[in-house]
Amino acid sequence: MTPAINLLKKNRCDFKIHKYKHDPANTNYGLEAAQALGLNENQVYKTLLVELNPKELAVGIIPVNKSMSLKNVATALKTKSAIMANKDEAQKSTGYLLGGISPFAQKKILKTVLDESAMNFETIYVSGGRRGLDIEVKPSDIITLLNALNFEIAV
Repeated sequence: MTPAINLLKKNRCDFKIHKYKHDPANTNYGLEAAQALGLNENQVYKTLLVELNPKELAVGIIPVNKSMSLKNVATALKTKSAIMANKDEAQKSTGYLLGGISPFAQKKILKTVLDESAMNFETIYVSGGRRGLDIEVKPSDIITLLNALNFEIAV
């Protein structure tokens, strides 16, 4: 079990685990998950880290087939600007490897924004905490457990 799965169990959330064989040559982790599991790419979400101020990180959760609007993330979090976080900082802060960063049970509690498109689905898929492992979960559980904002951040 991963910390993400343990957190969902502890909070008695309904979720399903979906495993697939990760291809080490594939670095487009989110799209790989959608394709390997035969899922709608709009329903599979990736967890990205941004830097708001020096040393202040935040999380954006968006569909794997979209890009993140850094301007919209900054607006949602009421700050001047946001830039993509350094991958080493992202891994250090979350405790997860790139391609397996789950929004759940990160080492540090970070401000989190879930793209509003997630509300179009009863469940969405996010990383379960390692490559080759996705979790199907209700968007409302993401908002509740992570105290996440719901805002249009995907473009």
